[in-house]
Amino acid sequence: MTLFALSPMIPTGAELSALLVVVSFSAGLNVYATVGMLGLLGRFNVLVLPTALHAVQDWKIIAACGVLFLLEFVGDKIPVFDLLWNAAHTFVRVPVAAYLAFAATSQLPQWEQLAATFAGGLIALAAHGGKTAARAAVTNSPEPVTNFALSLGEDALVVFLMYFATKHPYVASAMVFVALCVIALLIHYVVRALRSMFSDAENVLTHEHGNSVS
Repeated sequence: MTLFALSPMIPTGAELSALLVVVSFSAGLNVYATVGMLGLLGRFNVLVLPTALHAVQDWKIIAACGVLFLLEFVGDKIPVFDLLWNAAHTFVRVPVAAYLAFAATSQLPQWEQLAATFAGGLIALAAHGGKTAARAAVTNSPEPVTNFALSLGEDALVVFLMYFATKHPYVASAMVFVALCVIALLIHYVVRALRSMFSDAENVLTHEHGNSVS
């Protein structure tokens, strides 16, 4: 299908690296929107995906990502549930980003593929940490307006970056690089926010377990 693009992007070399930076960062924010967008971009011939990633173009995968995206869209804006959701998704966003980088670089020498995999996971972890720190910063703000606006902005950023990267991969990756630099400067707050998130999630689960026992 050529509904949206007559000349699809065929990323190779530096363009592929730039695109993977954007994909990894986006996965760290919202993995389902990222994979779903990859599938749609490939399906509508906007982006030619590497052979190892052709599976994400399957309508079943796209539909599953759409359902999970809607679940996250709603759940990410519910106090307490969003805490548990984001804590659990540390173990989803980072591995999926690493896998996407691994699959997309299957044609490279093994050491380069492993380096890309590690970098993809690290970028996703940084994005996830930055997201967590931002949420921690607005915890005491009036609810649900602030969290809702921040969550909506994250979702919109993922969709924008994923499409924009197919037209201007270097500009999009530069935007991500700036965001990563900001996160690096705030690394102390990011680490503290991640620790707090897991501690709070554990407390919530312990409290819920205590209530169920009693």
